Amino acid sequence: MKKKTLVITGASRGIGFGIVKQMASEGYNAAILDVNRLEDYQSNFEQLKPYGTEYLYVQGDVAKREDRESFLAAAVEKFGDIDLLVNNAGVAPLVRQDILQMTEESFDRVLNINLKGAMFFTQSAVKYMLKQEKKGKFRGIIVNICSSSAYISSISRGEYCMSKAAMAMMTKLYADRLASEGINVYEIRPGVIDTDMTKVVHKKYNDLIEQGAFPIARWGTPEDIAEAVSLFASGKLSYCTGNYLDLDGGFHIPRL
Repeated sequence: MKKKTLVITGASRGIGFGIVKQMASEGYNAAILDVNRLEDYQSNFEQLKPYGTEYLYVQGDVAKREDRESFLAAAVEKFGDIDLLVNNAGVAPLVRQDILQMTEESFDRVLNINLKGAMFFTQSAVKYMLKQEKKGKFRGIIVNICSSSAYISSISRGEYCMSKAAMAMMTKLYADRLASEGINVYEIRPGVIDTDMTKVVHKKYNDLIEQGAFPIARWGTPEDIAEAVSLFASGKLSYCTGNYLDLDGGFHIPRL
């Protein structure tokens, strides 16, 4: 039986690689677009050997049209269908600044990667997906890795919050457009996840965890997010689309 294919952005490490490893364990091959050099993260990909996973790793920038297009063409040439598309690539501001000091350069950088890149990467990938035959109920599944910052204000990184709020609408738009085509679209909103991106605020969130701000009193892990992607990819949620899942230790619950 031919393996299914995961196509994912930003997966050399952290949440992205956690998703690759999880789906590899479930019999998927993987095509990865990432700005980092594979040589710097080769030890991660050695972990895929027990699963017999084939992978295509292309160094490129999701914010650049030529990188998106050439990567997708290579992925389809190598593996055929795109069964699972995961928009994971994302960046925080290089410098956290009050929104009154935010620069246009920082805004453009974050929005170009987190929103524009994901929007047009999906657009291009869907054009390939629409040519595919259905496998069971689906022609393909799309999962957007968003953030609790889609609805929580952080005035020191407003450009990140705005990019994720817009991604939440992107999920709804693609879900609406593609439901009749056999392509379901979902969204995951991670909270405090232990990755390189959150290293600069480790003490802040450690203190919040100790103070009881999170009903589930621990950091989230890339594996937590990967298991949620696995659920969406399983096809067991076929009668919902455009939905999001909070993976934030219950932080979204209003409390008195």
